[in-house]
Amino acid sequence: MSDINSSRLTDPAIQSCDNQEKSLRPENLSQFIGQTKNTENLKVFIESAKIRKQTLDHVLLAGPPGLGKTTLAFIIANEMGVNIKATSAPIIDKAGDLASILTGLEENDVLFIDEIHRLSPAIEEILYPAMEDRHIDILIGQGVGTKTIKINLSPFTLIGATTRTGLLTSALRDRFGIPCKLNYYEPHELELIVERSAEILGYNIEHKAALEIARRSRRTPRIVNRLLRRVADFAVVKGKDCIDNEITIHALTQLEVDELGLDDMDRRILRTIIENYDGGPVGIKTIVISIGEELDTIEDYYEPFLVQSGLLKRTPRGRVVTKKAYKHLGLDEYMKESVNNLLDKDSTLF
Repeated sequence: MSDINSSRLTDPAIQSCDNQEKSLRPENLSQFIGQTKNTENLKVFIESAKIRKQTLDHVLLAGPPGLGKTTLAFIIANEMGVNIKATSAPIIDKAGDLASILTGLEENDVLFIDEIHRLSPAIEEILYPAMEDRHIDILIGQGVGTKTIKINLSPFTLIGATTRTGLLTSALRDRFGIPCKLNYYEPHELELIVERSAEILGYNIEHKAALEIARRSRRTPRIVNRLLRRVADFAVVKGKDCIDNEITIHALTQLEVDELGLDDMDRRILRTIIENYDGGPVGIKTIVISIGEELDTIEDYYEPFLVQSGLLKRTPRGRVVTKKAYKHLGLDEYMKESVNNLLDKDSTLF
């Protein structure tokens, strides 16, 4: 099993192999597990809009990958009883692209823009009047012959999804009347998702096995579903008619997903900081060079979970590995050495 890319299995990004993902997505808010405060508030906002027979205000869904932003966007459209058009910010690189999308919307439709923080400034400028005044201004011609044409739009709801709220301009962020911050899931919520997905996919699974998958899923529903399918593969090959805890632990061990849900890249990041840089502080660009991974990938995907898990700290001077990380990796002997080295370098750290 050494050829399995474990980092791919625990990557919350949507991948082409996830053909069953849509079948596992809930279709309404009552089926959506987790994010309770957000879903309760959304129910109120949606019901209010329907009673007033008005368009739902624009919604901003923020949070790490795989927590259900896309799913919630489709649920909102379904609850409102309207159509949804989905796109991604990186592919909207011309004013004409956005104009074509906006003019194609029918009354009260939902426009979902994923990775909205990656919109170019020029596209954002076109989006502002569309969100507030329901019209867009298009420039036609060049030089002295340039003309501005105003195109009126049907009332619509923009739902933006972002993993990097800090990269949104304040002008764009403030135009969303309904901001929703999605947080990592709790194990008991993920356990419910495992059991629901197993039922939909036709798998029998023990309660203890469902909890084990939930514990190792990086607190992310998309990864829960992916790990469930891979564990089921092991169960099928072993001739089991039920996914039990024994086959679950065996499968996840083979996939190199440990008890905290860390994969090989997570462990490489932590070990590199410990073994090469005395546990930190070390700059993020130095880490990028050391492990050969993209900066955005580390900042968007690996770091948030490591920080949330209490294994890594972000400080003004750089990244620092915590005691919990030393113990989890079995590198306690490095901890004393790292502390002594840091004391020699800079006593103000302690």
